[in-house]
Amino acid sequence: MADGIIIHVSVGKERRTEYFGEEVIRIGSDALTELQIHSKLVKEKGVWLQVQYGDGLYRVTDFNEALGLTLNGDPIRRYVALKDGDEIRLDEADIGFSFFSLASESSLITTNRDPHVAPFIEEAALEAAATEQRDDAKAFLREFSRELLREISWTTKLIVLALVVAVLSAVFYLGYGFYSESVLARKQAAEQNEVINNLRNEIKRQNDELGSLSQSNKDIIRNFSLASNLRVEYGNGVCLIVGVYDLVDRRSGKMLRYPDPASMGPDSLELQQSEEGIYEIPAMQGLTTEGGGTPVEYDFIGTGFHVGNGFIVTNRHVVQPWTEDDMVKQLIRENGGRARVKKLVAYFPGIVTPFQIQIKKLGGREDVAVVSITGEEDLSSIPVLPIESDSESIAIGKTVVSMGYPNGPDRLLTMVDDEEAKRIIPRFGGSRQALISYLAQTGKITPLTTQGAITDLDSKRVVHDAKTAEGGSGAPLFGQSGKVIGVNFGVFTENSASNLAVPIRFAVSLLEESGWTAGEPASQAQTTTGASKDKSGD
Repeated sequence: MADGIIIHVSVGKERRTEYFGEEVIRIGSDALTELQIHSKLVKEKGVWLQVQYGDGLYRVTDFNEALGLTLNGDPIRRYVALKDGDEIRLDEADIGFSFFSLASESSLITTNRDPHVAPFIEEAALEAAATEQRDDAKAFLREFSRELLREISWTTKLIVLALVVAVLSAVFYLGYGFYSESVLARKQAAEQNEVINNLRNEIKRQNDELGSLSQSNKDIIRNFSLASNLRVEYGNGVCLIVGVYDLVDRRSGKMLRYPDPASMGPDSLELQQSEEGIYEIPAMQGLTTEGGGTPVEYDFIGTGFHVGNGFIVTNRHVVQPWTEDDMVKQLIRENGGRARVKKLVAYFPGIVTPFQIQIKKLGGREDVAVVSITGEEDLSSIPVLPIESDSESIAIGKTVVSMGYPNGPDRLLTMVDDEEAKRIIPRFGGSRQALISYLAQTGKITPLTTQGAITDLDSKRVVHDAKTAEGGSGAPLFGQSGKVIGVNFGVFTENSASNLAVPIRFAVSLLEESGWTAGEPASQAQTTTGASKDKSGD
């Protein structure tokens, strides 16, 4: 197990120090690297440098040769061990990385400082002088009091003593009288309070009965109107996440493509039957980074919800969909590739232009993720969804509300008039992204709100029957209190009562690791800068 390593990063005039405990550390501009550097001076994308722990040392196991990286001024080599103070630089962009390991060392402590005795002696002398002055003042006050008493005559002393005794006697008499009167008053007050308490208890009992009936009526009314109230209050804080990812070669970072049909012979084609007739398609071949073939590219959609200050909660498989696609995983495995997110945006209801978002944290075993809105944007019109902190409010049988975008643009099209849908589908049907952009510009991005109840519950799952579908992953699951209790992540198609959600506490831990604070208001930059989001395009 690696003890960890500290990396001091310098990008131009910016300096930053980071600690890493992982055995493999990737550095580059890719969103999936452990240490991301964003510089316009570097054209190469993806992973620049990979450092791996082994045999008690961190070594350089891989790097992008096109960057011209140097180690302590010399060209970098693979499998070279990193020592404390070693520096890897990318001179053309003025970027440097200095490494310092955290390996356990001897606990012996030494020092070369000369003792400075004089200041301590001076402080002790000053303190002694102050103490001596205080003692002189006490002695003067004591002697002054004695001389004053000797100057007063005995007659005066006796008169003063008599006055003191008289005053004390009067105070004692009055105190005893007040005490007797207060005892009598307390006794009468206790009798009156007993009568009042009996009446109060009777009134309270009757009020409790009326309150119980009133609360039952309110609960019934609130449950019937819970979904509509939540839609009005928080619907504009639930976003449609749209993204595109492609496959690139793991080592070179070049885009993987399907073989170019123009470069194939007749033997490379096979016949297949479609509804329109027989057509020819390229026979299955390995992917390539050369030629002009079609890039291996996929789009994806999902749901997320805003929890404040630009942070959005969703599922891990929403922002990394290739982890759930067996065909894509096979392509990656057979062609030595990896997935790369090319586009990741969020559409909020009522806002024409999507927000650019980036991945902040991904859950481990639980299917949750945290993304954030990039840049300085005006978030004042986006509601902040409240998060439930009371686990006792989650129980089997309680009402829940789900709010998301199941079936993506297909469901949104059902909300459009038939005549308009007939014009839209031929125009944008071939591109989901163009269709979603059009729906946003025409104000058709609205989440679907469904209501149900919790049917089963354990420490890692909330099972409910509020209807949802594919595309609804990442949707917030509201509890009966009107706060978010979970994040939808799965649909059991054979049983409508088995929709699954991850308890919200797993997302809260990721949010806190990302710098989110519960109840934190939007930052000054986000509330005072940025456009009104009424421009077109994506």
